This record gives sequence, structure tokens and C-alpha cells, in this order.
Amino acid sequence: MTPKRSPQTPLTGRVALVAGATRGAGRGIARALAEAGATVYCTGRSVTGKPSPYGRPETINETATLIKAAGGTAAANYDDITSWEGGQRLIEQAIGELGGLDILVNNAGILRDRMSFNMDEADWDAVINVHLKGHFVPSRFAGAYWRQKSKESGEPVNGTIINTSSEAGLFGNAGQLNYGGAKAGIAAMTIILARELDRFGVRSNAIAPAARTRLTLATPGLGEVIKEPTDASKFDIWDPANISPLIGYLATEDCPVTGKIFFVQGGKVQLMQPFTLTESIDKDDRWTVGELQSEMKRLIG
Repeated sequence: MTPKRSPQTPLTGRVALVAGATRGAGRGIARALAEAGATVYCTGRSVTGKPSPYGRPETINETATLIKAAGGTAAANYDDITSWEGGQRLIEQAIGELGGLDILVNNAGILRDRMSFNMDEADWDAVINVHLKGHFVPSRFAGAYWRQKSKESGEPVNGTIINTSSEAGLFGNAGQLNYGGAKAGIAAMTIILARELDRFGVRSNAIAPAARTRLTLATPGLGEVIKEPTDASKFDIWDPANISPLIGYLATEDCPVTGKIFFVQGGKVQLMQPFTLTESIDKDDRWTVGELQSEMKRLIG
């Protein structure tokens, strides 16, 4: 029998997989979902994409251990989510060990900041691989699982995917062409997943968080702004724990939201609408270059 949900544990009976749960925001998300009643499968590697203290198996095991110590249920995995075989194994093991999958949180990411004219191929490939492919691969195999489950039961499965985009991808940030390109791709992927998986009862949303993490602390010009506050009595808008309640809401069984991207910082949650059509110019014929030299001024102000 599934334990009864309460306002304090709205995710009781649901199984969540959190990718990128080694430290910081990802670990906080995993722990918050567990506190809300979910059984959590944690996975993660190094923030740099290279061997580091954050990338050792014992680090991701530590997240699971903390959840268990607080009375929750968790398991850990160290597969490479950018690998086709690793991503498939991750989803299959989560389902096999925990009895199913209801929530997928894609939070893995790295930084290799460079201006475009200084960026090399390795900088580009590493960031696109971890962010964009690292979001796609788990989503691909989770989506296939939910599709098959829905076909077998004839009922919607009530699954949810929550991706991590960024302002850098939606508004642009100099020095982050690779990161911003990947994050813009994740926003587009979120909307497309929502349209493809809706028929099976699967929702897809994304957050664009503004918070203190290892990635943002490493961003030139931002790290000094978001450092730990000196006055503990004031609300810390950069605390990564501020992200978790929105993810918890999007993961609830009765959440009606899909295909949306939300900015979240401190106590603010704001709906984002990237690439919205606005003003236009129009004529009943093909434009000439000369005409556009004049009329485009009116369009762009």
C-alpha cells in the first residue's frame, strides 16, 4: 500500500531521479524531494567534467547517505549521463532498484567560459555534451519508459521532466557562448518534450535559476556579487535552497503545468517567454533591400 500523502509530504509514493546531485543546488534538490516524500535516485560526476573530489563515487553516495540519515529513501548511481549506454543503464537501474520512475530532474552541468574568439573545440564540445546531451539522454530513455508504460496500461502515467536552463541561454551573456547555446537548446528541448510526451501523461518544464552554485561562483563578474552574505538575519536571495520548492511543485502529481520555463531567484518565480513575436512590417509583395533599409528602422525602433 502506498503511504498517504500530506501537505508536508506531497511527493509520497513518487520516485525521482536527480542528475547532477553531487553538491550544491543538485544535492539540495535531491534532499528537498526526499523531504517531500519522494524516493530519490541520485547521480552525478565532476563539475569540471574531469576527475575531482566532486566526481568520486563516494561524493554522490554522500548525497544518498544524507537523505537516508534524515529518514528518506535514496540510492546512488555514477553512470555517465552523456553516454548512450550510461544514460540507458541509469534509467533502467532507477526503475529496477526503486520500482518505477515518476520524476526526472536534469541538473548536470559544467563551465568552460571563453570569449568566442578564444574558445577552442574542446571547450565547446565539453559544455554542449554535458548540458545538452546530458539532458537529452536521460529524457530519451525516461520518455521511452513512460510511453511504453502508458501504452500497456492505456492510461496516462503522470510523469514529469524538469530541466535546468539559464538566463545565459535566454538573454545571452558574453563569454558563455557554449554554455548559453546549450541552455537555449535546453529551453527549446523542454517545449518540444512537452508536446511529444503530453499524450502519455508526461509534463516537461524548465527552470532558469539565479543562485549561488559552483558554476555561478566561477562566472566572471558574478562570483563576488553572490558570495555568502555577512548578515545572516537577512533573506539570502542567492541561497540555492530557494530553487527546490518550485521543483517540488512541478514534480507533484496534480501539477497542471507543462511546456514552461520559469526564472527563480530568492522568493521570486517569474514565467519566461523566450522568442515571442512582437512588432512586424508587412506588404503584399516581396521586399527590396532598399525598402528594408527604410522600413526596418520602423520595426526595430
